[in-house]
Amino acid sequence: MNGRLKAAGRAAGGAVGGGLLVAGTTSDAGKSVVTAGICRWLARQGVRVAPFKAQNMSLNSFVTREGAEIGRAQAMQAAAARVEPTALMNPVLLKPGSDRSSQVVLLGKPVGELSARGYHSGRQEQLLGTVTDCLAELRRTHDAVICEGAGSPAEINLRRTDIVNMGLARAAKIPVVVVGDIDRGGVFASFFGTTALLSKEDQSLVAGYLVNKFRGDVTLLEPGLAMLRGLTGRQTLGVLPFAHGLGIDEEDGLRVSLRGAVRESVVAPPANAGRGPQPHGAEVLRVAVCAVPLMSNFTDVDALAAEPGVVVRFVDRAEELADADLVVLPGTRGTVRALEWLRARGLADAIARRAAEGRPVLGICGGFQMLGELIEDEVESKAGTVEGLGLLPVRVRFAAEKTLARPAGTALGEPVEGYEIHHGVAEVTGGDEEFLDGCRAGSVWGTHWHGSLESDGFRRALLRRVAADAGRAFVPAPDTCFAALREEQLDRLGDLIEEHADTAALLRLIEEGVPDGLPFVPPGAP
Repeated sequence: MNGRLKAAGRAAGGAVGGGLLVAGTTSDAGKSVVTAGICRWLARQGVRVAPFKAQNMSLNSFVTREGAEIGRAQAMQAAAARVEPTALMNPVLLKPGSDRSSQVVLLGKPVGELSARGYHSGRQEQLLGTVTDCLAELRRTHDAVICEGAGSPAEINLRRTDIVNMGLARAAKIPVVVVGDIDRGGVFASFFGTTALLSKEDQSLVAGYLVNKFRGDVTLLEPGLAMLRGLTGRQTLGVLPFAHGLGIDEEDGLRVSLRGAVRESVVAPPANAGRGPQPHGAEVLRVAVCAVPLMSNFTDVDALAAEPGVVVRFVDRAEELADADLVVLPGTRGTVRALEWLRARGLADAIARRAAEGRPVLGICGGFQMLGELIEDEVESKAGTVEGLGLLPVRVRFAAEKTLARPAGTALGEPVEGYEIHHGVAEVTGGDEEFLDGCRAGSVWGTHWHGSLESDGFRRALLRRVAADAGRAFVPAPDTCFAALREEQLDRLGDLIEEHADTAALLRLIEEGVPDGLPFVPPGAP
């Protein structure tokens, strides 16, 4: 297998590597997971593979080593592929600032704000050349590139300007596999309808289907799969079972009800015969994350949720902070709007009372900015001067240029690495101690550094401080390694593909392209 695929990618004369587009019948059908799983399966075979998503709408982003901002899902897919993430892997990133507008990040750098109408009325089409150039460069330097689509390829109202689904597949001449979430119901109708709503030219690239999140006896599904093949002329290339904790870093935000919700750690280690991770001390530690509007990089708390004995909840009511040992104010694309939300819901007063009582609060990025004394914002909200929560001696001024960095340092006597994505520039005017370019005042901590909690020694040191301040008999596990847990998770994704997908058929598509003779399914695009 490896020899054939590598030959395709490294043939003399400038030949490019193979490609595949993973589309979905809907958003959240499992495209990101399947893309990561295929990347890990290929990487384990010795194939040099890269992920790619032409256009991503997400508030969860990451900074590459060259200082480019890309979607966190693509960074995690790069980890699955065992390659360093670059801006080429996600050339267009849209970061919503409201229901109708987004910041456009092009090749890792912000280039302005656009309304949805403005973007789809012309700007998106102009980016097709940039997108295909990035994909071509990845295919020149890798044996295979696994592309992820967005939403559904059958969004016929957006097809003319599409650069991420069939528009990309047509331009790059790569086959398409459509993923459907059977747990939602209606997967056969979704596969058939998705195909039948595409034009004849687009349908010619749809090579097969993947069923995702199946529960039960797969033999009961087989008659339907046979009928689907009869109706569409296309094979189902695998039935992936439902499995908890397989989602990589989400793109579009929290999809579960926030009230009382416990975020399931996607990397939580098994322990105690299936009863779940247990604390090493006598008590658990409860973390409440305020689910602010336009919440960004809430994946920061995944490392806390991975710790045995740490319970993480996303909350939106003041009373839900009462039993929390640590309250986290996460990042947001709307700092001033989030402040207004905290005040309107009584959360601001509840957080202030916590601070006065010496109970721990941690602010990250936008959350750090909200904890300060004053915010001057003529960039993000254009609200001018706004009072912060006044819990940290910090003044924030929003700059037109975005800070994108990969800092490293020490805190609480431990090495720490992180990444920064913010327009707000913080001036620290006091505090009890410096803290990751931010500060601590009493039991309130603030930093612009995302990802710092993934540093194991630092995370354990912080949890010990939190437990002491909260009066909890909690002891962090001495051996939780977040990076190793992530690797285990990515291997599980690779196992899903290797054990439950037709890998020979997937390989043929990647190496040889779309098979000839795929039939047209009427009526086609209107």
